[in-house]
Amino acid sequence: MGAYILRRLLLIIPTLLGIMIINFALVQFVPGGPVEQAIARAQGQGDVFGGFTGGGGDAANMDQTAGGGGDERYIGARGLDPKFIAQLEKEYGFDKPPLQRFLDMMWNYMRLDFGQSFFRSESVINLVLEKMPVSISLGLWSTLIAYLVSIPLGIRKAVRDGTPFDTWTSGAIIVAYAIPSYLFAILLLVLFAGGSYWQFFPRADLVSENWDSLPLGGKILDYFWHMVLPITAMTISAFATLTLLTKNSFLDEIRKQYVMTARAKGLSDRRVLYGHVFRNAMLIVIAGFPSVFIGVFFTGSLLIETIFSLDGLGRMGFEATLARDYPIMFGTLFIMGMMGLVVGILSDLMYVFVDPRIDFEKREG
Repeated sequence: MGAYILRRLLLIIPTLLGIMIINFALVQFVPGGPVEQAIARAQGQGDVFGGFTGGGGDAANMDQTAGGGGDERYIGARGLDPKFIAQLEKEYGFDKPPLQRFLDMMWNYMRLDFGQSFFRSESVINLVLEKMPVSISLGLWSTLIAYLVSIPLGIRKAVRDGTPFDTWTSGAIIVAYAIPSYLFAILLLVLFAGGSYWQFFPRADLVSENWDSLPLGGKILDYFWHMVLPITAMTISAFATLTLLTKNSFLDEIRKQYVMTARAKGLSDRRVLYGHVFRNAMLIVIAGFPSVFIGVFFTGSLLIETIFSLDGLGRMGFEATLARDYPIMFGTLFIMGMMGLVVGILSDLMYVFVDPRIDFEKREG
């Protein structure tokens, strides 16, 4: 097993390098880079994607009428001092060729130096650590609740397969799975966060403004009070998938020969279910916990954080993409890519932990 883990760890390097190369190359062809963003802000345009935020008409006229100067590679650069453009390029590192910029970036990442944000005046690693608790809270609690609900429900559906209980719960699960999490989040806001009906839960932030002054018990209650709606919205799709996975896994085991043999020996259905079937059926469900968590962590955080005004990694990455804040974009991509690859190894280790009979080294051989 040690040799297998070592091979998987070594495989992280070329995989992560490939991810970074592809994304870095794609970004080079996307208009509206950091230099264009800085030029737009210098001319009072806000950013290269929006309209003028104030005094925009004068800036536009200056751009159209000024002759000479500037750099035609950049939108809106006409009329600006070429030295100013060169200074911007040097500040953001664009005075170097793309290959050198990429190699410098990867060398810094290898030393865990993720640089400074272009527009937030703070180091990327500090920003990631600051936003991480929000995203981890959403991903962890959503995954735990999905498992706590899905496993008992999936087992009950397998035991009562074909009954009215199985039929109507399957219908409810299909409906829940068909509703996108962001749409369900908006519905929860409208119904329970003062949108149009009741004000039971807060609509924004992870904790209340007076959280620091609350006692320990009050802090815990306040935290969970704020998390009810976003976690509920994120749990829906994971809950549906896990329930059906649990049911199908148990049905597959129940129909095997060893179960019929155990029943023929006179063992009760409960003893057969939890003494023989449970461990084999739960292998794929339990071992998939790390990958389910990372999936919820990555895919669900952006929209949910935006809808509920939670300042997490997903929202920060989205804003950095719009602002072309490359250090945050590539820094978070590198960190999340590393997390995803490590979680893949953890999933394999979970399989071995749940069922020691599994040997990945023999399978590879």
